[in-house]
Amino acid sequence: MKKDLVMYQKSRNFRNSSFNRPSNGGHFHGPQKFSSNRRNFRFNNPGRHNESKLLGKDERMFISKPQELSPMEDFVPQHKFADFPIAEVLKQNIAYRGYTQPTPIQDQAIEPILQGRDLIGLADTGTGKTAAFLIPLINKIYQDRSKKALIIVPTRELALQIDDEFYAFTKDMNVYSTLIIGGKNINRQIKDLRRNPHVVIGTPGRLKDLVQKRVLFLEDSTTIVLDEVDLMVDIGFINDVKYFISLLPRERQSLFFSATISPKIQEILRNFVTNPVTVSIKRQESAHNIDQDVVRVRSNDKKIDLLHDLLTRDGFDKVLVFGKTKHGVEKLNKELEFRGFRVGAIHGNKKQGQRQRTLESFKRNEIQILLATDVASRGLDINNVTHVINYDLPDTYEDYIHRIGRTGRADKKGTALTFIEQSSYQQYSNNGRLS
Repeated sequence: MKKDLVMYQKSRNFRNSSFNRPSNGGHFHGPQKFSSNRRNFRFNNPGRHNESKLLGKDERMFISKPQELSPMEDFVPQHKFADFPIAEVLKQNIAYRGYTQPTPIQDQAIEPILQGRDLIGLADTGTGKTAAFLIPLINKIYQDRSKKALIIVPTRELALQIDDEFYAFTKDMNVYSTLIIGGKNINRQIKDLRRNPHVVIGTPGRLKDLVQKRVLFLEDSTTIVLDEVDLMVDIGFINDVKYFISLLPRERQSLFFSATISPKIQEILRNFVTNPVTVSIKRQESAHNIDQDVVRVRSNDKKIDLLHDLLTRDGFDKVLVFGKTKHGVEKLNKELEFRGFRVGAIHGNKKQGQRQRTLESFKRNEIQILLATDVASRGLDINNVTHVINYDLPDTYEDYIHRIGRTGRADKKGTALTFIEQSSYQQYSNNGRLS
């Protein structure tokens, strides 16, 4: 099995690295060396139509050494949280949350939002943009309780994260939110809406259901936040977003956040914002503090043993593993559980409550490994992920960047490893195309 674990070498000598040491169970005591003959574990080939667009491309796109950049401590904000014209109780809640100084997007966005300006925020996840719009939004409602806000996000997990942060910021302020997402009891959500919350946080599908049931009225909202718009467009919500915009009141404050601005997104912007302030936090084409490398797989039936070998090594303390399909992720979850790993999985076939409990277990380090489809590649803020492993290739390079961005956060170092089948890459290099 060792000969199948071939790490691509680029300004790094893997022959002397921990990847070639004999496995001794690593940091975790449960899983040990495992013979592939004990269980016949194989994934079915999903077929050519499901193959990644990256299959057969130059493998060097997955290889990069961390760059030495100036740490965040070198950033000098123009504002302090204490200087913003916001309620004292909100300042206390910000301090209680451990916020010492604004991040770049908070430093540049909070003041114009407080002034009532429309805003376009160009920033990736993990830059602090949630607080950048929540802090002024909460202050606005605290000063005038007739104000209402609607926050639309692409995924349930991101909606839950925003709702948790909202709850923390509004301690002792009597400002309330309602979470409107799929996978939860719709009748309970209808009751919550009838209690007239100040803020509605939701995903497009369930929001549209309740709008069409005449339970949710978008014309009541005075502030609208569209977050992670590029992901909403990518996963097919563009028509829903246009539908929501058509129902919004003419007099409103519109806040728009996205990592990129594609032509489709520009089409949304034209009808959404008026004379906006634009705040752009430089986008990293490839995460600067993530050590990226590949694991070459000689045959598909060796992948599980290679993954097992990695997961038992020192330093693989909190690992996020990405698979392509819901079925494949679930099958891998069962196999790793059988081998004794502390593991959980999130994908579209899991109920929302199950997904949330698994995420919380991973955040609290109750499980070592989180398996996920791309539902988890954007929007999630999980601290101290030591490794991201692309067990299956992502569809696009942009998806790859978003996946590996779950590690190496908050100026910490991270590692991203991508499994590639050597035969496919060999065919490409010899023939110029896949056979």
